[in-house]
Amino acid sequence: MKAWLGSVFAGLLIAALPAIAHHSFSAEYDETKPVKVTGVVTKVEWQNPHVWFYVDSKDDNGNVIHWAFSGGAPGQLMRRGIMRDVIQPGMTINVEGFRAKDGSNNANGARVTFQDGRSVFTAGAEDRVPEQTKQGKK
Repeated sequence: MKAWLGSVFAGLLIAALPAIAHHSFSAEYDETKPVKVTGVVTKVEWQNPHVWFYVDSKDDNGNVIHWAFSGGAPGQLMRRGIMRDVIQPGMTINVEGFRAKDGSNNANGARVTFQDGRSVFTAGAEDRVPEQTKQGKK
């Protein structure tokens, strides 16, 4: 009986790990610090609990700045019609979002605009986008 209860407890703990790893927007990002970055995608990680994509941009002096952007969950993005191949390494994109509270070059990638003018909303359901904050919405 103890072995069975131990197995059940271990299974529940493993099942809860994705929820423990998940973070809320307000815990991670600062909605008073919007960012707009234009650069080249270097890597895309399409996995739960969030999609991550990495962008190299240049500052005013030509120095490369490495950014990491968090998007919504893969399933959430696919329900919006945003598939795995929409953002690919080598693409030049514009990303809008909000900087991480720790001041690092991490941000939520709320909106991605491609060179041809197409735009996709890549944030999670609870994330903010720059226009919402400017209009006083949350």
